[in-house]
Amino acid sequence: MNTKHVLFILTNAAEIGPNHRATGYFFPEVAHPYAVFDQAGVAVEYASPLGGAIPEDGYDAADPAQLAFRNSAALRRLNHSRKLSEVDVRDYDAIFFPGGLGPMVDIAQDSDVKQAVLRAWEAGKVVAAVCHGPAAFLGVQLADGTPLVRGRRLTSFSNDEEAGYAQADVPFNLETALRAEGADYAAADVWQENVVVDGRLMTGQNPASGAALAKQIVKALQEVAA
Repeated sequence: MNTKHVLFILTNAAEIGPNHRATGYFFPEVAHPYAVFDQAGVAVEYASPLGGAIPEDGYDAADPAQLAFRNSAALRRLNHSRKLSEVDVRDYDAIFFPGGLGPMVDIAQDSDVKQAVLRAWEAGKVVAAVCHGPAAFLGVQLADGTPLVRGRRLTSFSNDEEAGYAQADVPFNLETALRAEGADYAAADVWQENVVVDGRLMTGQNPASGAALAKQIVKALQEVAA
């Protein structure tokens, strides 16, 4: 089987909201999917709107997967991320948006992100995101003008989860915004693993869902290669 390639598209935002809360990508939402892809022989590359080093949040050294990623060459590559405008997502088999609060700052509205999502979708690629990562889908319109997410089953960090986490910091509630664009949104109980697959659109609800989402992406890529 030819090696499959997944492009992680990451936030450059290091703080959010009126309280200047420190943020970035949520470390386990990269470390856990990376471990799944690495074990499956799927190559991972990294891009971000600005390129370069990526701010991080939520690292837990007691988690073996996070500790392994902390000490890996993969993390060094992440911190030399490519500038998204210089990347053609059609060169990859899937794109993946990790969460953290950072995406609510830049990924949610960045024009290069929107173009990347649309280009990947129209090229028949897997388009995936976890937690706050589905903010990448907001504002993406298909050729006929309809929102990408309209009528599609998906999940993201829920309003109930946000209420206990960062309600005072986020500029909007992601669940509400996705529903407003017509998404068929579904959430599990707070902080419980939940992955929703709607064809090539694959989403995970929260940090507990990252590895399970990556396994679904691997399964889809293997089926294409079969």
